[in-house]
Amino acid sequence: MRGEYKVPGGKLVVVDVEADDGRLSRVSLSGDFFLEPDEALEDIVAAVTGMPVTADAVKLGQAISGALDDQVSMIGFTPESVGIAIRRALGKATSWHDHTFDLIEPVVLDPAMHVALDEVITREVADGSRNPTLRFWDWDSPLVVLGSFQSVRNEVDEEAAARHGIDIVRRISGGGAMFMEPGNCITYSLSVPASLVEGLSFERSYEFLDQWVMGALADVGINARYVPLNDIASEQGKIAGAAQKRLAAGAVLHHVTMAYDIDAQKMTEVLRIGREKLSDKGVKSAAKRVDPMRSQTGMERADILAAFAAHFRSRYDTRDAGYTEAELAAARELVDAKFTTPEWTYRVP
Repeated sequence: MRGEYKVPGGKLVVVDVEADDGRLSRVSLSGDFFLEPDEALEDIVAAVTGMPVTADAVKLGQAISGALDDQVSMIGFTPESVGIAIRRALGKATSWHDHTFDLIEPVVLDPAMHVALDEVITREVADGSRNPTLRFWDWDSPLVVLGSFQSVRNEVDEEAAARHGIDIVRRISGGGAMFMEPGNCITYSLSVPASLVEGLSFERSYEFLDQWVMGALADVGINARYVPLNDIASEQGKIAGAAQKRLAAGAVLHHVTMAYDIDAQKMTEVLRIGREKLSDKGVKSAAKRVDPMRSQTGMERADILAAFAAHFRSRYDTRDAGYTEAELAAARELVDAKFTTPEWTYRVP
């Protein structure tokens, strides 16, 4: 059984394994990584040989780390990456190419519906009733979407929000506030099985799940890079932020918002954003607009969305999909029963 894992920003790790009586009986490790001294390869193999096939990538990585002394240099790969490759060989962890992804083009909805659909779609991915899904947002009214753990009082000037007709909704993932008026940003959600990120820390899973969009950004002329923990930046500064939620049922929600053309004056009236927060958005004056995607690409928002979808299709096996009536009904129910209730919105006052 063979498993492969390409370390984000690193090298390819390839593992061939056999198992007998529930344990790894033969392990062969190869790849284009660097390892010093050479003899450490035997120590890595010995560390995992005999381990139970139920050991997850973290335990496998810990076994490898415990077997290596401080003089060993693993360059371009990690003990954890070997564990992930082993889990893939055993069919417990998966790669992008093990899945067919549903791709949903932008559909104009109330933005609160998109927040609810994040939960609906990700739960369906967890129970296997829907393929892993990439879906792009479009919306018809302004909204502030708070991170799951943010304080309404600390983040939003509610009087200013009401004056501008902007509602407030809390999402299920962490991270910061999203200031969303129609057409002012580019947002997508990626719902995948937990097996795709097995063995990855939260930080590494952000980088891993953002890999495809780095290529998509290159397609529209932006040389972007991942900035831990959850940002994407170009030479001109931050262009996007990501948020993530892992469901115990067995799926991960990962979504990204990129500023296309935001009214910074209005944003600073509604959001309680200090100078430090504005500094990484490239805004020196609140009278300016936050528009890295528009200014750096010179493209219309719709054309960027189309380019992103085309890039994803070029990398992975996809099928065009849409929302079912059952999904939309479930989302509407969640909007009414959860996402627009004071109990949820003000759970952190």
